[in-house]
Amino acid sequence: MHISVKCFATLTKHTPAGADRYEVADGATLADVLAALGVAPAEVKIVFVDGVAAALDAPVRDGCRVGIFPAVGGG
Repeated sequence: MHISVKCFATLTKHTPAGADRYEVADGATLADVLAALGVAPAEVKIVFVDGVAAALDAPVRDGCRVGIFPAVGGG
C-alpha cells in the first residue's frame, strides 16, 4: 500500500524520494514508518495521520497522509 509522508523542520532530511506515494507493508504502524525512514522515535514530538494526532502504534491505511514533527525549541 502507499501513503504520503512529510517530515517537518529538522526532520526534513528524512523525507523519502517519492514521498507522495511512499510504499509500506500492509499492517504497518507509524513506528514501522519511522524505522523505515531512519527516524528515531526520540526525535519525534508528534505524528499526524490525515490531520489527527496519532500514537506510534497506530496502523497506517492505504492513501493516508502522515506528517512527522520534531520537538521545536524557541525562546
